[in-house]
Amino acid sequence: MVVHPDLRTGETLSRTPEARLDEAAGLAEAIDLEVVAAEVCRVSRPNAGTLLGSGNVERYRLLVQVEEIGIAIVDADLSPVQQRNLEQAWNCKVVDRTGLILEIFGARARTKEGQLQVELAALTYQRSRLVRSWTHLERQRGGYGFMGGPGERQIEMDRRIIDDRITRLKRDLEEVRKTRDEHRKQRRRVPYPVIALVGYTNAGKSTLFNRLSRATVFEHDMLFATLDPTMRGIRLPDGQDVILSDTVGFISDLPTQLVAAFRATLEEVQEADIIVHVRDVSHPDSEAQKQDVEQVLRELNVGTAVDEGLVEALNKIDKLSPEQRQAVEQQAARDPNEVPVSAQTGEGTQALGRAIEARLSASFRCVDVHVPLEDGRALAWLYDRGHVMDRHDDERYAHLRVHLDPADVERFQYRHGEHVQVDN
Repeated sequence: MVVHPDLRTGETLSRTPEARLDEAAGLAEAIDLEVVAAEVCRVSRPNAGTLLGSGNVERYRLLVQVEEIGIAIVDADLSPVQQRNLEQAWNCKVVDRTGLILEIFGARARTKEGQLQVELAALTYQRSRLVRSWTHLERQRGGYGFMGGPGERQIEMDRRIIDDRITRLKRDLEEVRKTRDEHRKQRRRVPYPVIALVGYTNAGKSTLFNRLSRATVFEHDMLFATLDPTMRGIRLPDGQDVILSDTVGFISDLPTQLVAAFRATLEEVQEADIIVHVRDVSHPDSEAQKQDVEQVLRELNVGTAVDEGLVEALNKIDKLSPEQRQAVEQQAARDPNEVPVSAQTGEGTQALGRAIEARLSASFRCVDVHVPLEDGRALAWLYDRGHVMDRHDDERYAHLRVHLDPADVERFQYRHGEHVQVDN
């Protein structure tokens, strides 16, 4: 059973309660749960003990009993007390939105890093759920006479075990972060720009990633089909080599435990030269999903990139009606940062590559450099810090066309200007 509590207090929401219910049901189906009942529950005043109110609780108790439901999903954040009270009233397992997403992430994690991150998020979540004190499991401390007494309660021991495990996981993930830093330093030595694909879950990021990189990342029409990030080298239409990064999908009300636990992975987004926002324009809530993704990006401290405008891949145009498609194409014609694409058919991917090139070119200078062939240090510096677009040699000089950061152009002229010629 899936229940979405409609907690509106009169304000206008960008996404309807029915759409939120459909999304919650999709999350349940993503981990192979059979949804036998799904309802929007109108809640005029949230109840501190059950969130839903006594009348709704009794109505759903009868539904659980008649349908023999084993798991009830409440598409909201429940307090530990609310979760316990609903489980007692309905006599079935109750999972809130955060618990459901954690369940999906646990099922999707494949790499050791992903499993560590999911476990950390799950333990952080579970620690606040230890609401029972099993006093019958009290132990005696060592000692004599009056020095004896009740030892650790079960809940205290559980908390200590969880805290110890969280400490170890954070230490392991810090090693992951250091390893990722080393990988980024190595990529900077061969300075290929990093292009990060971000987007709402099921927007088609992995399909587009496979289309652009000819990789075989798992893709499926379900929420959170892939979890672990993947990076591949690709070549843009002008011949420039870049690194393409596929990241975990975002979702509305993404649990804070996940954002914190996946910090090492999401740093790839923070370090990216270009962020490509993959949007499912065939989805009725595409605009609301865009706002959710941008909100998560701001939480990751990349709000400047959002304000300057992301490159937007308007995906799944193959699912649009002719009228809808025409409207999307007209909208994109007015904004060079928007590109209609179909990751499924490949349509528009060349145009997307050119849009990425244009964004890269806007932040880099293309200069012609003439370096004496014997000046190996200058040549090595150019290959290390820039992207060599073209090169041809004559008897005395290597003639290169190089993409360089404007600051690096000045550094190069300062270090090697007496031997080489730089043309804008």
